[in-house]
Amino acid sequence: MSASLLDLAPVVPVVVVQDAADAVPLARALVAGGLPAIEVTLRTPVALDAIRAMAGEVPDAVVGAGTVITPEQVNESIAAGARFLVSPGWTDVLLEAMRAAGVPFLPGVSTTSEVVALLERGVTEMKFFPAQAAGGTAYLKSLAGPLPQARFCPTGGIGLASAPEYLALPNVGCVGGTWMLPEDAVAARDWGRIESLAREAAALSAGATCR
Repeated sequence: MSASLLDLAPVVPVVVVQDAADAVPLARALVAGGLPAIEVTLRTPVALDAIRAMAGEVPDAVVGAGTVITPEQVNESIAAGARFLVSPGWTDVLLEAMRAAGVPFLPGVSTTSEVVALLERGVTEMKFFPAQAAGGTAYLKSLAGPLPQARFCPTGGIGLASAPEYLALPNVGCVGGTWMLPEDAVAARDWGRIESLAREAAALSAGATCR
């Protein structure tokens, strides 16, 4: 795995798995489309089972856990096979647990003070969430001057049309999104369509000027 989670792929699919049986074919479609880093959010009862299945049966996938908000979830995610952790926000307790897990992690931030606090604690890679609602590309661009050492994975409200604007910023390594996983395609188990949308998203790196 890359030393930096932000350099694995231009787009990290943010996956909400409702049926554990969908986990493996969904992961295979995303990997085939060129998106190996997959964030499975801990928002459903089957999320840990989905992580376990993807990690065990799709060797080319780098499966992580998202919406991690407690030390217990950190431990459960690692036990299930998660290779990275993502949180919507952070506290010192959560940060300590993620650091102790020994895998890459992206604590969530939405303000300058949170970024500075993480830099003070030796963390330079972060999730910017909710990206669009928190100021979007204009906000991130304004952070690049005073805080150039911070790098971000913006997530929240980003789609195919807006992703290139984020990827062109010098302090953005990748973006997180769900647009390659439309609900109707997942419900219909149309893995071919998801693979095609993933390939379209993976191609965005060619248009990013600062990757």
